[in-house]
Amino acid sequence: MENAVIILYVIIGILILDYFFDQYLEYLNRKNRSVELPDRLKGIYDEQEYKKSQQYESDNQRLSFISSTFSLIVIVLFISLEGFAFVDQIARSITENSLLIPLLFFGILFLAFDLINLPFSIYDTFVIEERYGFNKVTPKIFIADKLKGYLLTAIIGGGLLILIVWFYQKTGDLFWIYALGIITVFTVFMTMFYTHLIVPLFNKLEPLQEGSLKQNIVDFSKKVGFQLRNVFIINGSKRSTKANAF
Repeated sequence: MENAVIILYVIIGILILDYFFDQYLEYLNRKNRSVELPDRLKGIYDEQEYKKSQQYESDNQRLSFISSTFSLIVIVLFISLEGFAFVDQIARSITENSLLIPLLFFGILFLAFDLINLPFSIYDTFVIEERYGFNKVTPKIFIADKLKGYLLTAIIGGGLLILIVWFYQKTGDLFWIYALGIITVFTVFMTMFYTHLIVPLFNKLEPLQEGSLKQNIVDFSKKVGFQLRNVFIINGSKRSTKANAF
């Protein structure tokens, strides 16, 4: 019991230290930020636009401070009040399957913490981004992106978790080797096929039209020995005016 209490205090201590370290870095950023346009940028960058960009950063940092502080309080209370044990009991009350219990456990935690942070995400998108003319996300797109994100997390994250737990049950102490292998294969797979499998779920890919831009990309790819099948463009301004294409 004493060891468990010590571990509890260590975990909470690490979380608090990490929080204050992040806040100290943010303080240094704020301290060195000026709403006045630096002399070396005068005549190059519009002064009003510069002030607007600094205010935008300030608003985002303020929201980040509030959300990170709120998250820390929630996590510390959750740990102190044995929230993980409570969620574990819920998972075990639903099923006795040793593979599904950890899946339900982490699924409940993921959904709960995501919903807790949802108001901050909504405020960031529909208030701050809207205030500065960046937002083009409609409630429909926002909800669709959220649901797609949940589905991908359930399929990919849940599948990986079940696989790792299964190897743990079968191999015991050697499970970390198999887990490392699974994560490595998955990382390589996603690097190779992310554009074909994940990106189209959120954005429409269209082949880049023939022209000097595409030809320069093709020529450069040949020069560095990179096998290129096609070049696609995406409407980057679907969700924000901060980007128009990529």
